[in-house]
Parts: sequence; C-alpha cells; structure tokens
Amino acid sequence: MPFKIVRNDITKVEADAIVNAADPSLKMGGGVCGAIFTAAGIDQLQEECRKIGRCETGNAVITKGYDLPAGHVIHTVGPVWSGGDNGEPQQLYNCYKNSMKLALKYKLRSIAFPLISSGIFGYPKEAALNTAISAIGDFLEDNEMMIYLVVYDRNAFKISKKRLYEVKKYIDDNYVEEHYRRYRKGRRKLNESEDFISSEYARKESGVHPMSIADKSKRNLTDVMGQLDESFSERLLRLIDEKGMTDVETYKKANISRKLFSTIRTKKEYKPSLITAVAFAIALNLSIDETQDLLGKASYTLSDSREFDMIIKYFISNGIYDIYEINETLFAFDQVLLGA
Repeated sequence: MPFKIVRNDITKVEADAIVNAADPSLKMGGGVCGAIFTAAGIDQLQEECRKIGRCETGNAVITKGYDLPAGHVIHTVGPVWSGGDNGEPQQLYNCYKNSMKLALKYKLRSIAFPLISSGIFGYPKEAALNTAISAIGDFLEDNEMMIYLVVYDRNAFKISKKRLYEVKKYIDDNYVEEHYRRYRKGRRKLNESEDFISSEYARKESGVHPMSIADKSKRNLTDVMGQLDESFSERLLRLIDEKGMTDVETYKKANISRKLFSTIRTKKEYKPSLITAVAFAIALNLSIDETQDLLGKASYTLSDSREFDMIIKYFISNGIYDIYEINETLFAFDQVLLGA
C-alpha cells in the first residue's frame, strides 16, 4: 500500500494506529502528545502508559486508542536536536522503523505519523522530513501498509528552498511565457479570421491541450501505427516489460496499492485517473515524449497551462523520478499527490 502526505489533525485520522511523539517517561506532554492524550482520554491512556513504564529514544511501544478514531497509539521517543552529530538522524530513522515494525507485528494495515521531533525537540523540519520519507520508503520496499504523514499546518512543512526556487522559476519561465505567446497568437488570428473564435471555443470545451513541439513523438512511424489500438493497461504492461521491471517494483515505485494494480492488470479497458497514470510514468522513468504517449492512452496530456502539469514536466525534464520528492513539492504547491 502507498504513502500519502495529508494535512489534518492527527487525532482525527482514521487509521489502525496513530503515532505519538512521546516523552521517555510516557507521560502526557504538550503539543501533539497532549492533543493525543486528551482525545484518547487522559486517565485511561496515562494508566496504560504507566504500566509500560518507559520508552527509550528511537524505540516504540503500543497502547489502545481508547476514544480516538484510531484503534491504537504507537508511542515513540524522538531525539532532541543538538546539532546532528550525536546520532540524531539514526535515532529519528529508528523511530519510524520501529513504529512500523510494531504495526506490522500487530497486523495493522495503516499508520499515521506526525513529523517526529520537529516541534519542541527542535529538529530542523527539512531534515526531519527527509529522514521520515527515507525510513518510510525503505519500509515500503518490502512491506504492504498504508502510511500517512500528517501535517497539521502547511507552514510547518518545509521542502528544500533550492527545489522550491527551481520549480517556481521553471513555472514562471514556461507557464507565463506560454500564456503570453498564446495571447499574442490569438490576437493575430482574431484579426485575420473569425474562424479562430469557434476553433478555440471547441478546443476549450473539449478540454484538450495541445502539446508543445518539443513534446511531439519522435518514434518510428511503424512502431506508432502498430500501437494505436493499445489500451492504457496494455501499454503500461508492455512498458514494464520493456524497462525490465517487475509488477511489484513498478507499483511500489508508483506509490500505488497492489489491489489497484491488480485491477489495472486484469481489466484491459481500465481508465486510470490522471494522477495514477502520471505515477506510473514516473515509476517507469519515462521521458516527456513517452509520458505523453502513455497518458494519451487514457485521454490525458500534460500541458503548459496547468500548474500540476508544469511541476511534473519540471521533474521529468530534469531526470528526477523520486515520487516522494515529487509529492513533497506537489504538497508545497497545494496540488494533488501522485499515487495513493
């Protein structure tokens, strides 16, 4: 199952378990910890924690969820930031790893994490996020579980300033110029012929966005003609074989559940959502040309007039195919995430 970043109050998340960033004594604290204890019922949760006793940094213990929507609370003790040279990265990684291992032991199918140690423990948010995604990604390579990273306030979620700048610049350089170019071209055609009005109206109503010249297929014409009748599912399965990948490797890299992939594999005419189709393009490391080709099988295309599309094109054109990194950026731009 996939990994998803959500903006929510973790005490309201309906998962099999939510994770509490705990104190070693397992006593009620402030922030997220205090909110979890309050929502679960302070007395009953504190009594079970008292019986457990302690939890050391990087380890995890489990209790009932009591009055929470979640059935269980997994308590893990994150490191206090003291510069990063005192084992903090490994300790934080262990918090996520041991929490997920505990969820696996109890046969839980979903777990929701806060961004551990990024509050009063002072861990830099960008570094905390990188460690969280690294640990979760490593776990999902070998295990099936729905994992949420819950962010209460978007301002508390920080991606690399360099990445943010690069994506904004890419959008500015292409998205804005494309609109200006279309405007000027439209004005010229309007002066030449009233036919422009009806043709533009028809195009907008259809929702079709023309591909840029750079995105047009350069493949052998014989190959193109021979693949015209392929459905999305057939094209996807053929690409998986051509790339030398397994089904499991593909749907995990696409952040897609095994159940959904099974549906796609067994239903020849299955039409995916845009985010599912793009997720597979990312998993298969497709070029812009190949991506447009695959999306076309589901009647989609990436255009220069939608912010989501521009972000995806930025990553593909720069050869960056880490779906978690892409989703971090999509989240920062308030866009829908891939997969899941």
